[in-house]
Amino acid sequence: MKKIIIPLIFILTTMTACAQNQANSYMLASPDNDVVQSDSLRIVQHLKTITKTDGYRNYQNISLLNQTAEYIFSVFQQYADTVFYQPYPVEGVTYKNVVCRLGNTNHKPLVVVGAHYDVCGNQEGADDNASGVVGLLELVRLLSKEKLNYPIEIVAYSLEEPPFFRTEYMGSYIHAKSLNDAGTSVYGMIALEMIGYFDDKAKSQSYPVKVMKVAYGRTGNFILLVRKTGTGKFAKNLSDSFKDLATIDTHNLKAPSKIQGIDFSDHLNYWKFDYDALMITNTAFYRNYNYHQKTDIMETLDISKMMQVIDATALAIINLK
Repeated sequence: MKKIIIPLIFILTTMTACAQNQANSYMLASPDNDVVQSDSLRIVQHLKTITKTDGYRNYQNISLLNQTAEYIFSVFQQYADTVFYQPYPVEGVTYKNVVCRLGNTNHKPLVVVGAHYDVCGNQEGADDNASGVVGLLELVRLLSKEKLNYPIEIVAYSLEEPPFFRTEYMGSYIHAKSLNDAGTSVYGMIALEMIGYFDDKAKSQSYPVKVMKVAYGRTGNFILLVRKTGTGKFAKNLSDSFKDLATIDTHNLKAPSKIQGIDFSDHLNYWKFDYDALMITNTAFYRNYNYHQKTDIMETLDISKMMQVIDATALAIINLK
């Protein structure tokens, strides 16, 4: 791991933090006074279906990747009128993104919400990234009931993990490029990357820059909204809205992409096409030492906190200006 040293004043002036603690038995309402709350039973069932499989959904197991894609498609289809696969070839094999669209707001730019469904190696990948995919499955259900200010495209990506990370074979690169090639107006993109693991123990959180513990503390029980310096109106608006609505400790990080971990997910490919994008994450391996290990199983996830992240994301999208 490359050591990166950044002056204290820069870290403290480019990060904002907000912590809001509420009881687990919360109820969040949309502007139309509809209760927006994810369903723990659905979440558990989705996690079981995606992770408790015969084999592992890595790039070498195309049949299981396809099985996972078909499951995602079937859930999307229950709530969205527009659902389709986005297939693309890689080294003689066809991989595919799963896409659905909500809302038909005319002449409004698109909001993209994405998460990858593949894993690294032979592991369940519960936090990385079944948690993000299940977030998508609950978001499509919650948002389908609401009047949206922007059309929403929800995308489950293939091939985020090695050996294809940072290549043009990533599903998110394929999707971002397709939007760019079509001249699609995009307001912004949200990447859900590991939103299920939390740890209330002292010193359970680490950082790529030591001084960050001054701003965020050493307890890994918060969610982090990550955007790079120079991002636009969308990332700021979404972060501010999420921060105000969250029922979980919420921190914002705005920093250069050279800090390790800032671009470690699918949002990096939207940055490549100058789309505004941010990542919602539990900080991955800076907290969850099950990262890319066989121990990344659904039994390690905190379903209650995961629900809070999903609900705040849904409401932040509903309230986007």
